[in-house]
Amino acid sequence: MRLRALLQHLPIERFRNPPPLVAVVPLTGVIGRLGPLTKGLTMAALAGPLQRAFGMDGVKAVAIVVNSPGGSPVQSALIARRVRALAAEYEVPVYAFAEDVAASGGYWLLAAGDEVYAEETSIIGSIGVVSGGFGFPEALRRLGVERRLYTAGAHKASLDPFQPEKPEEVAHLHAILEETHEAFRKYVRERRGARLAGPESELFSGRFWAGGSALTLGLVDGLGDVRTVMRQKFGDKVRLRRVTEGRRWWRRRLGLPDTGGGAALEGLAAGLLAAVEERLMWSRFGR
Repeated sequence: MRLRALLQHLPIERFRNPPPLVAVVPLTGVIGRLGPLTKGLTMAALAGPLQRAFGMDGVKAVAIVVNSPGGSPVQSALIARRVRALAAEYEVPVYAFAEDVAASGGYWLLAAGDEVYAEETSIIGSIGVVSGGFGFPEALRRLGVERRLYTAGAHKASLDPFQPEKPEEVAHLHAILEETHEAFRKYVRERRGARLAGPESELFSGRFWAGGSALTLGLVDGLGDVRTVMRQKFGDKVRLRRVTEGRRWWRRRLGLPDTGGGAALEGLAAGLLAAVEERLMWSRFGR
């Protein structure tokens, strides 16, 4: 703040009357920890960029640009909560913009904006919770393989994929999913309030929509991209300053993850599986 005050005394117009500044934080990718080859959105990774964005000298607003098919509900909640806490602390408005997809946890992030925008063809919504897996007991039986599993705790091996499903274990999982879904619904109600225009049975069904329909349903406030809307709000001379998680320059140039070579090699298999999982999440929304 002192540097800004000093610059305003210089006989140069752009120092005396600087154009409005908006910090832009991209939130791109699957939410949660993935692997060494595919970096997900986590609170640990975003804490620094968010703090820098809101604490930027002279910032008029923070724009978060979301492009995510979702992921961890915990990380979604943590990131969105930090955005709102910083907005209150610095008294800076937040504008949220959807690019290709802001679905499931991606919509959780998008709803952190005071005003929310999307493209006409953005995918918005999917306010629901999903848990998936595979079961192999019949395959083991046909192969003549015996599953040996020893536990302490009656439910420690609950939903083991190599054993037949038990109704009480499935019911317990459904209860957890419903509890998580209610937390999601509560958050959307709090953030969108009276702007929600559709029945909850439809809005919270897990269905997703294109941006135009999302606007009709009150899931977004308007259609537009970050540059166009920020120029409308703050004038044609507004400066958009991108704030991202820093990486060592040589790794950024080569497109490498920020891990040692040995660690990257050791996690290669896990990283490839995480990349496949990420691709499946994007493809669910046709992207």
